[in-house]
Amino acid sequence: MRGEVTFPRISHPVFRQLTRLESRGPHRVMARKGIVQRLPLVEPILRPTFRRERRALNKGIFPIAGCDEAGRGPLAGPVVAAAVVLDPARIPRGLNDSKKLDAAAREALYEKICASAQVAVAFGCIARIDRDNILRASLWALARAVNALPVRPKLVFVDGNHKIDVVCDCQAVVSGDALVASIAAASIVAKVTRDRLMKRLGLMHPGYGFERHMGYGVPEHLAALARLGPTIHHRRSFAPVTARLAALGGVSDEAVVQLLPL
Repeated sequence: MRGEVTFPRISHPVFRQLTRLESRGPHRVMARKGIVQRLPLVEPILRPTFRRERRALNKGIFPIAGCDEAGRGPLAGPVVAAAVVLDPARIPRGLNDSKKLDAAAREALYEKICASAQVAVAFGCIARIDRDNILRASLWALARAVNALPVRPKLVFVDGNHKIDVVCDCQAVVSGDALVASIAAASIVAKVTRDRLMKRLGLMHPGYGFERHMGYGVPEHLAALARLGPTIHHRRSFAPVTARLAALGGVSDEAVVQLLPL
């Protein structure tokens, strides 16, 4: 069998006893008919669950919010944060990290989340990103989204390893969008909201392809940046934009066009 390694038969009783035990790592060693098999590595499938929220609910803690952001990496557009308080009796099926869902699945879940949960969204604008840096702008937007919820949560789960500045208890969960249902819901809301915004910016600024790459630094975007220069929606603190501005003497092509006499 492909991916299987076999070894000569070893009959020592101690060895046979040891090989009956399963290792705790991703590979398991098994003894069958005196042949040791090393099973191929299988990636675990992670699905967000409501377990963390349920444990808190059982302690009388409610409401419970999950929050996440979209758009930390792009060269253009704001960072968008969302906070979601799920109804324990109406949790939409199929919740997952937004990056693991296609656009159609995200849109469908977005509608279900907004119809069944408490939702708030906040934006970290370009000026804040350039002034404070993208991490601080993201954390600010996350806290603002939580504070904008129509209910005051008593516990907040946030994706990543940074807590946010909120008045209630906050727990940071690494890979939270793949583990915690409330965070997964927030990741979907943030992603869909930002994608819709970038599609609108694509109509306002034709030639950049915002509606396709959502502002990320893909070859199409870098070529447009070199050809057309930065827009007012580009993050001037990000290296490719900074370099293009320097080549233009600190003024974008868009600004030059606006300064030309009518």
